This record gives sequence, structure tokens and C-alpha cells, in this order.
Amino acid sequence: QVQVLESGGGLVQAGGSLRLSCAASGRTFNNYEMGWFRQAPGKEREFAAGISRSGGGTYYADSVKGRFTISRDVAKNTVYLQMNSLKPEDTAAYYCAARQRTGAYTPQNYDYWGQGTQVTVSS
Repeated sequence: QVQVLESGGGLVQAGGSLRLSCAASGRTFNNYEMGWFRQAPGKEREFAAGISRSGGGTYYADSVKGRFTISRDVAKNTVYLQMNSLKPEDTAAYYCAARQRTGAYTPQNYDYWGQGTQVTVSS
């Protein structure tokens, strides 16, 4: 089992950048694929970015491709989401998630979740 804790959210102007961090507990961090999801008020939780166990594979939603970068630091048991060129529509609570299985990048396929960190982008 793994526990994850997000940090790094905040308020930023459109066009700005933020880096989210997700610290994972446990010694089996490498056994988990990691992902970032987001949920805006009144909307369903949606996939933003994912990274393979090795870090060699990364996957992005079309809405963030080219602007967001996901990475993982094995030594620190941490996953990052670098967000550049932020837009007001990126405003949401961002959640880190982990899974040991493979499959579609949907919330149902992730087993462990953090509490979320709020990102607000002003126009």
C-alpha cells in the first residue's frame, strides 16, 4: 500500500507556472504507476498526466499536452507536475494517484489518492 500527499498549489496569473509535488510513502514506490488528475467545480474528475513505473513513459491529456510535464524522482519517492502557460480553464483541485495495474487513464483504475491541492488561474 502507498500513501500520497500533494503540495504546491496556489493562485497564479494566466500564462504563469506552478510545480506540484506528490510525496509517496513506502519502500515500493517503483511498483506504482503514478498519475495526476484534476477536478473543477461541477465537473467530473479527469486525467491530466501519467507516468510509468520506470519514468520512461509519460502520457498526457490533449488539454495539457505541450504545457504540462510529469516526472518522478525515485530517490525522493516524489512525482512532479510542472505546469506552464497556465490558463483559467486549468483551475481545479489537482489529485495525485497511484496504481499497480495497467489500463485506461481513468479514476476508476487508480487505487490510492491524495487529498488534493487547489490550483487557481486568474485571467
